[in-house]
Amino acid sequence: MAADPLDTLRLKLMQDVLPVGVAVVERARKGGIKDVVSAFSQPGPGQDPLTQLRDEGEPLARQLRDGLDRLSPGLGNPVMRVDVRVESDPSGAAPSPADDAELVARLQAIEHRLVVLEQQLGSR
Repeated sequence: MAADPLDTLRLKLMQDVLPVGVAVVERARKGGIKDVVSAFSQPGPGQDPLTQLRDEGEPLARQLRDGLDRLSPGLGNPVMRVDVRVESDPSGAAPSPADDAELVARLQAIEHRLVVLEQQLGSR
């Protein structure tokens, strides 16, 4: 199934661009333009600036997406389309009598444990 370009764009915006944008706005709000510039001039060890900002802004972005979902389901967290296929068992084999016997034995053991549990609960 081919992906709808608008859905792909919206998903990209919600998952990648929104967290970075939120982090930049938060940095500007708290520390001014110096904090925003420092994210690019002094990135954390082993991370590129965009990944660092994405990680920084993800919690607030998640709150925003959840708020959009409360407004209209699927708006903040786009619904992912899936392909579902049912494939039959290629062997086509029916359960063997040995499998049935094992199942019956397990069910009887469970039943016995339930009786014991009921007796213990009844004696209290």
